[in-house]
Amino acid sequence: MHEAGANHSAEGRSFREYGWEKKHLNNRAWRSAANMRVLAQIGAALKLYMVGLKVLLYQLFHRPFASPASRNEKQGLAAVKRLREERSGAQVDFEFLDLASMDSVRRFVRRFEDRRLPLHTLINNAAVMLVPEGKTEDGFEQHFAVNYLGHFLLTRLLLGVLVRSGTTKACSRIISICSAAHYTADTDLQDLRSMRHYSPYAAYSRSKLAQVLFTYQLQQELQSGGFAVTANAVDPGMVDTDLYRNLSTPAWLAQRPIARLLFRTASQAAGTAVFTVASPELEGVGGCYLYEGKRVQSSAASYDAELQARLWRSSCDLLGLPESELA
Repeated sequence: MHEAGANHSAEGRSFREYGWEKKHLNNRAWRSAANMRVLAQIGAALKLYMVGLKVLLYQLFHRPFASPASRNEKQGLAAVKRLREERSGAQVDFEFLDLASMDSVRRFVRRFEDRRLPLHTLINNAAVMLVPEGKTEDGFEQHFAVNYLGHFLLTRLLLGVLVRSGTTKACSRIISICSAAHYTADTDLQDLRSMRHYSPYAAYSRSKLAQVLFTYQLQQELQSGGFAVTANAVDPGMVDTDLYRNLSTPAWLAQRPIARLLFRTASQAAGTAVFTVASPELEGVGGCYLYEGKRVQSSAASYDAELQARLWRSSCDLLGLPESELA
């Protein structure tokens, strides 16, 4: 039913076509320079953004939106109001959700299920980056909780609705917004509640690797069960958002002009996610890491089936979930 892409070679433009060698993937400086080079291709970015914009307009006029969830209620309500003003008749609602709180995730899911709505698309997008050392109310390291574990719980609890909403001709789609930072992450997943010798960048990278591992394992679970749901990872590239607010003042001042010149805007980055959830080319296709709408290779560690399964089991244990929600 689905085309599994997690363990396949990259499609589209290869690393060598950019003049890269695989050894460069282990070189942080090379990777950063390569990212800048790709982001400089403004024409390609604008083309993808326009595709996403057209799809967004189509959805606004042709079918209701599921409830967007947000941690900031004021901003969420403002976004809903703006959409309704810009597109008369748009069916948009807001629901509060704090992914740092597993209780908030569970309450959100109960409210959504009470509405008896279908769910065709789930985009796991929330993130924090480079935050100071600290733990959530559940005792988890903040990057790990918000960027990964909250999304894991949200997705698992909504799987039943996603499965019931999908069909063989129109699969439900799960999208995890990931980051190239996962290429540099360590694979020590023994202690998921904290990090020894805390490093904000290491914590962020680790959470992003967990996202990719989860996406691939989830696709395997869905495919083996024959469900009309696909799961993919999307890398939007470098985006000019508030994620960088935790940089030191000198680093933040240096980053701002570079971001304005070379980073994608939030709207352009959103276009990559919209393209992935709506493109006919990706119907029935899961287990892929997508950059600029093309399948590319994620890190070698992300394809480790044993690591994927171990993270899945550990996450279920931490959250008190059965390993197979749909068995």
